Amino acid sequence: MDLTGFKAALDAEVQKFHDAARPAAQAGAQVIYSLARIKVPVSEKGHWFHGTSFKKTGQKYWFAPGSLRNSIYQVYSKDNSNEAKATYHVSWNRTKAPYAWMVEFGTSRAPAHPFMRPAILEGRKEAAQAVKDEFLKRVKV
Repeated sequence: MDLTGFKAALDAEVQKFHDAARPAAQAGAQVIYSLARIKVPVSEKGHWFHGTSFKKTGQKYWFAPGSLRNSIYQVYSKDNSNEAKATYHVSWNRTKAPYAWMVEFGTSRAPAHPFMRPAILEGRKEAAQAVKDEFLKRVKV
């Protein structure tokens, strides 16, 4: 019995599943990314950031309104992905908004105003559905 054709057809189906992994993961990441950008507090006025940073101790930095929101990103992680699995990271760029962790977690002098954690918790089901929908659309099951 020659199963060459069957194996080729099966390999093609498996490849469709692999090809769908990355766009499906991105669809889920997009949900979290969008929610985080909605939930992040945005001041009406710009502000100074003082303190010890990774650049210079005691340096002052001016940040325009929306700097934190604009620092939020999503990126494909090559290191945490493979042919059958895709990973995206959604976070903030600490160079563009070095004060972001203080907003998310608070300090001894300022309360937390979390935006990333609520985006993840509240968007979990919607993100999972987006992953499923995109995956099924691409594999046409």
